[in-house]
Amino acid sequence: MAPYVVPLILLLATSLSAQSPADIDRLGEEAVRRTQEYLRINTTNPPGNEAAAAAFFARIFKQEGIVFDSASSAPGRGNIWARLKGTGSEPALVLLHHMDVVPADPKYWESDPFAAAIRDGHVYGRGTLDTKTLGIVQLQAFLALHHGRVPLKRDVIFIATADEEAGGAYGAGWLVKNRPDAFKGAGLVLNEGDGGSVEDGRELFSIEVTQKVPLWLALVSTGKPGHGSGPPVSTAVTRLIRALYRIQTHEFESRIVPAVDAYFKGMGRSASPEWKEFFKDIARASTDRNTMLKLQMWQPGLAALLRNACSITMLQGSAKINVIPPEARAQIDCRLVPDQDPAAFTRELESVINDPQISVEKIMGFTPAVSSTDTPLYRAIEATIRRHFPTANITPSVQTGFTDSHFFRDLGLASYGFAPFLIPVADDSGVHGNNERISLENIRRGTSMMLEIVKAVAAR
Repeated sequence: MAPYVVPLILLLATSLSAQSPADIDRLGEEAVRRTQEYLRINTTNPPGNEAAAAAFFARIFKQEGIVFDSASSAPGRGNIWARLKGTGSEPALVLLHHMDVVPADPKYWESDPFAAAIRDGHVYGRGTLDTKTLGIVQLQAFLALHHGRVPLKRDVIFIATADEEAGGAYGAGWLVKNRPDAFKGAGLVLNEGDGGSVEDGRELFSIEVTQKVPLWLALVSTGKPGHGSGPPVSTAVTRLIRALYRIQTHEFESRIVPAVDAYFKGMGRSASPEWKEFFKDIARASTDRNTMLKLQMWQPGLAALLRNACSITMLQGSAKINVIPPEARAQIDCRLVPDQDPAAFTRELESVINDPQISVEKIMGFTPAVSSTDTPLYRAIEATIRRHFPTANITPSVQTGFTDSHFFRDLGLASYGFAPFLIPVADDSGVHGNNERISLENIRRGTSMMLEIVKAVAAR
């Protein structure tokens, strides 16, 4: 047995050391190529077709000799996961991203949204920022652990899901209900949600720890039907219009929860002089109507963090222009501050509407939860950012939108939204917009950062 002892010891020692610059370069270039391959798989939701993307990952896992599992929640709605085993002395780390993307209209793009063209040092394509590139840098880190035979104190689980863009019912939500074995033993989740931004040389890295709570509601108004030529004083449609006007003009009370206060204070450290004082004491500033109007015009997403808010998004009345319908419906997208009880908010909304002939029906809603900043994963993200960007401002953040993280926070798993990219503020408009893109530099550096984070959390 003696001839095998020294090589084994050397192998273990090497696996714990940092990868060589050549290894990092190879991982980065491979990440660029795989990002292009992944982007060329059209997973527009609807219909999703994530099974094709799951097959892409399955081929890679087969080539690498990694055991994986997959499941379809419906025809074409694929989900896939793989696990690298550790000692189990610590709860597992989940690397999570979603495979579906929102629609892209080619006529508004400078190139085919699914061609993954490289131009001016960037890859263009639907999903570059949301979230296919993140999935690839997670994959590269996962494969690097496998190649290096890195001894792990906790399992590392790669999960790619369907349907996040439509709420996750066929993806993460389905896995939680039907395949909890996919994330058995997990305690930490690294997902999309935030990352780095740069504007006028100011670098800000935000690590998402919670989200405004989505509450999607339907308003159903009833009234007497009739012919459009003889309109009565009140109809289902006019009642609904009055209700929507009351909601639109109602000013929900400003409520600054601790996570939001910490986020604004963190942003204040790198804010322009114009906004620095505002961010420093957001509770006081939020009482000034003019300041709040200015913030809403500049950054409506930030203004929305300070209070409950509802957007009127869908309307349905008569199917025929000359028919007064017996029923009219509206759907509203409400986002609640992270500690708001959804039932209490619904009662408040009913009071604002103040019409017994309008019912409020719940379409979808989640429970509020906040992840601690005192965990190995949060600290590893923070330390990795600091190594690569020594002067950057780092802060925990709160998102107005929701991600699949809420499914795991509901189970008590500490979940964080962080993509290791530094995106110019102007480029961030590509998320769900036109000409979505990411720089090759971000892919290469992001691969290195992701590997550092994962090793810091999981390696023995």
